[in-house]
Amino acid sequence: MRAMTYSQYGDTDVLELSELPQPKVGPGQLLVRVTRASVNPVDWKVMSGGLDGMMDAHFPAIPGWDLAGVVEQTGPDTPEFQPGDRVAAYARKMVVSGGTFAEYVTIPVEFAAAIPDSVPDEVAAALPLTGLTALRAIEALDLSADDTVLIHAASGGVGHIATQLAVATGARVIGTASERNFGKLEAAGAIPVEYGDGLAERVRQQAPDGVTAVADFAGADVLETTLAVLKDGGRHVSITDSSVTEHGGRWLWVRPDGSRLGDLLRRVAAKELVVDVDRILPLGEVAEAFRISQEGEAQGKIVIDVEH
Repeated sequence: MRAMTYSQYGDTDVLELSELPQPKVGPGQLLVRVTRASVNPVDWKVMSGGLDGMMDAHFPAIPGWDLAGVVEQTGPDTPEFQPGDRVAAYARKMVVSGGTFAEYVTIPVEFAAAIPDSVPDEVAAALPLTGLTALRAIEALDLSADDTVLIHAASGGVGHIATQLAVATGARVIGTASERNFGKLEAAGAIPVEYGDGLAERVRQQAPDGVTAVADFAGADVLETTLAVLKDGGRHVSITDSSVTEHGGRWLWVRPDGSRLGDLLRRVAAKELVVDVDRILPLGEVAEAFRISQEGEAQGKIVIDVEH
């Protein structure tokens, strides 16, 4: 099978399009023919060795953790799916190895979610990591109509999904973004504020008594602002800064979960959730996709067309 691989940690120059054996499918697993995958910043961070202290690597490694595709073969005891079923998954494994930028991948059956007929593969592939991360954050904050929540990086891949999920709880949502993305947040039902110097003061203008919850998806040092605007007893979570645990917050790491992913896909099908796709690139252009992601050029998810 064709797969994008790397045989050592490094930058995009370590990537190469390779021919590898098709993976075997064991008990409780699905062999999926991947049609679309999507890029997340963690993909190139893993490739650079950024998680080497946390995860073992088996080279040559295939990057990618998101997928949409078709079940090619089922392993023993997998009654949930049949060959031919369209599925999506957040397919992170315990080692850096067989990722989703390949024609075939095996995944545990519990990672997989059925794709509704009305949801195209590129949208389904763009959702798993960002959607499950956003859902985990909003569930952890336990929002209700009584809350005012601040979302750092609210127009980004995770933040935009989280903003929509937060608005759906009835909470009042304030989201940080650049001015060019204000319309995107307003369309989602949030109040946009520009990030950068003076952010705490701008948030206070919208919430003079402070906010009751904060979600940090910024990837930058925003903890000081979070603590400055958070009410006593407020809740806060971060996917980027583990030091929040020293200040009563919770550091989150997304988990594969086919059941919750299925819920998100049904919301997309019902037009209750919008997933932004910036562009689609062929498998041979993963290096270019990583460059675009690294330089922040995309205004939505970058999807990889694995079939071309």
